Amino acid sequence: MRAVIAITHHRNVTRVAPLCLRNKGALMISDANATWLAKLGFAARGVVYILVGWFAVDAALRGGKIADNQGAIGSMADEAFGPVLLAIVAAGLLGYAVWRLTEAAANPEQIGSDVKGSLKRIGHVVSGIAHLILAWTAAKLAMKTGSRDAAVSPGDESARDWTALLLDQPAGRVLVGAVAVGVLVAACQQAQKAWRGDFIQDLRGDAPAPGYVCTMGRIGYGARALVFLIVAGLFGLAAWTAHASDAGGVAEALERLQSQPGGKWLLALTGIGLALFGAYSLVEARFRRIHVDLPGTD
Repeated sequence: MRAVIAITHHRNVTRVAPLCLRNKGALMISDANATWLAKLGFAARGVVYILVGWFAVDAALRGGKIADNQGAIGSMADEAFGPVLLAIVAAGLLGYAVWRLTEAAANPEQIGSDVKGSLKRIGHVVSGIAHLILAWTAAKLAMKTGSRDAAVSPGDESARDWTALLLDQPAGRVLVGAVAVGVLVAACQQAQKAWRGDFIQDLRGDAPAPGYVCTMGRIGYGARALVFLIVAGLFGLAAWTAHASDAGGVAEALERLQSQPGGKWLLALTGIGLALFGAYSLVEARFRRIHVDLPGTD
């Protein structure tokens, strides 16, 4: 049975739903559990970004290897209780993906239908798909069916494969250019959040969040904006040259930073910023105002 999940944000959520509900004989997850799964997604995202930041700092200061989001997930595979950790991360990332995709479909925040609102909803779709891919990566590793090599950057390989596929289509360079523009828009959105700091309003609490929490988030969003900007440039270059090998993802962007004058420190600072974004995601997992309303529940 297909179900549409409607997600709304409330300042204070007092309703407590039963653990599970039945609707016409079908087992349904409760509102409380769906909300918990979405929050777990923020925690999983936080862990992934902390690992990406750690690998970046390690590469800058000790000559280690840079890893993207998928590579960071792969690094958990051989740790103690690795399959269990990966299963939890997979569940959380899936919850986050469902939340983002449902935001785009159900529009619970009543985002307008103008250009700005449409771009925001498209961003939710892109974020949801990206986290679905990460969830699948974690799930495969948890089931010991995926590559366990933490040194690789699957995101770069995927970016080049998809770019090659697009370039083979009619008006392929235009399509890749459109991807570059989309990533550039995402970079601008991240930069706007870093500049305004209004994301802090999504956190619940009787008192304002401490200043250092907002600072942590602003640095994190700024680091993401920089990485997204470089990724947009890579896709733009691939569109200009019609060479899929010029495209790249997060790891390639970080490597480009490292290759610049003073790149060691640029990479280290960006890695710290990404880790701070991960830390802020953990704060969101605990304090973000979010509630999931499932249809057919009271």
